[in-house]
Amino acid sequence: MKKITIAIDGLSSCGKSTMAKDLAREVGYVYVDTGAMYRAVTLFALRNNMFRADGSIDANALERSMGEISISFRLNEATARPDTYLNGERVEDDIRTMEVSGRVSQVAALPFVRSAMVAQQQAMGRDKGVVMDGRDIGTTVFPDAELKIYVTASPEVRARRRYDELKAKGMEADYGEILGNVEQRDYIDSHREVSPLRKADDAIELDNSLMTIAEQKQWLMERFREACSAAG
Repeated sequence: MKKITIAIDGLSSCGKSTMAKDLAREVGYVYVDTGAMYRAVTLFALRNNMFRADGSIDANALERSMGEISISFRLNEATARPDTYLNGERVEDDIRTMEVSGRVSQVAALPFVRSAMVAQQQAMGRDKGVVMDGRDIGTTVFPDAELKIYVTASPEVRARRRYDELKAKGMEADYGEILGNVEQRDYIDSHREVSPLRKADDAIELDNSLMTIAEQKQWLMERFREACSAAG
C-alpha cells in the first residue's frame, strides 16, 4: 500500500498526540511530536535564563543559541512510544511541566524558531509514512499531506484532561491555572504572525469533546483507510 503523510493539527490539550502516536503504531508509520520540539526549545531557554523578570524572552540570545539545540526522538521500550531528547538528555517529563506550558506559545511564535523547526520537520517526513501533529502541519509543514485532521474540544474539557494527566504522573496541578493557560495558548497560537493555528481548507474537523479514546481511534483509522484508498 502506498505510504501517505498524515497531518494532525488542533488546539492545545485536545489529545492530538495520543491520537497520532496510536495511529502511527497501529499502521507502522513514524510519529513526530512537533509540539515537543517547541517545548524542548522552551526548556532550553528556561535552563539558560533567557526569560526576563517580566516574563518576556530574550529573543536575540535564543537566536544566537539555536545552533546549540539538538532535538531527537527515541523509542521508549517500556511505553512503546517515542521520548523527546534535548542535546542527548531525555526531557520527556521536563517539557510537560506547567512552567514550560506557560511559555511555549511565546517561543513558538518567534519566526526563527519556527523556521528551524519546520525545516527539521519537513526533513523527517520527506519519505512519507509519517504521522505528525502540531499547530501548522497541514497548513505550513505539509500543505500537500494526503490526510489532514483538525482536532478541537471545549477549553473546559481540555483543561480537565491536562489536569488528570498531570495528577496521574504525580505532578502538582491546579485546574483554574490550567484552564487559563489553555485559553491563553489558544489566543497566542491563533493570533501569531508566523504560521498561526488555523484549520486547513481541506482538513477534516474532529470535535472529540464527548468521544472516548476508542471511538477516536476507530474514527481516525477509518479516515486513514479512506485516504490510502484515494492515494492509490
